[in-house]
This record gives sequence, C-alpha cells and structure tokens, in this order.
Amino acid sequence: MYVNRFSYKTAEKNLESVQDLDETKEFTDAILAFIQVEEKDEEKDVGSREKKLVNHLKWTARKNEANRIILHSFAHLSESKASVPFTHELFNLAEKRLQNAGYETAQTPFGYFLDLQIDAPGFSLARIWADL
Repeated sequence: MYVNRFSYKTAEKNLESVQDLDETKEFTDAILAFIQVEEKDEEKDVGSREKKLVNHLKWTARKNEANRIILHSFAHLSESKASVPFTHELFNLAEKRLQNAGYETAQTPFGYFLDLQIDAPGFSLARIWADL
C-alpha cells in the first residue's frame, strides 16, 4: 500500500521473547507492506521467499515513485502462520536486500500490536495485493 503518511505506536506486546518497547514513529511517502508469512513458506528456503518478496516490493515502489519501504508483520491475513524465527529472518534478509538496492527501509516492531494511523490516497496502484 502506498501511503502519504503512516504512523504507529506500540500498544500491546504479544511475544514474550521480544524486548519491552514504548515507541512511536511516523513515515511519509512510503510503501507500507502488510506481510503474512505462512507455514507453507517454510517448505521453501528463506532465500527464495525473500527474493520474491523484495522483487514485488521494488516493483510496487517503482510504480508509486517511492524510495521508502516499511515492512509490517501482519499475521492476520491467513490462519496459517510461519514460525517466529523464519518470519523474523525473512524480514531481516528482505530489509538488507532493499537497503543494498538503495531503498530507505524500516520495520515495525516485531511481536507487538500497534496503534496505526494511515493516510493512503485512492488510486489503483496505491493498493496492490499479491500472493507470493
């Protein structure tokens, strides 16, 4: 999703293994990627999943003339969920590849429910969905 503005505030921790955070951040002119990593993704190697994800995000960023990409773990798009370590590794690898390609990146805090504010324009390429 292309966003004019996106902000979050940590609200509720849902993974005991992550550090305690009280964080608020805001971004403008960005691609906000709601990402659901599923159990079936673990049947393939993490590198192949990362490559498909990054290619799609780069395509979306180019179509929207955006250089900022935010990775947001959104484990609500399917009943199937990959393991926490696999998902976290995929996010970190994707972020590194995007940075190496010249994109400014961020990840929302992993293991938290967040209060979200989203300002997204209403044109067709602002909202792109893909099953990778």
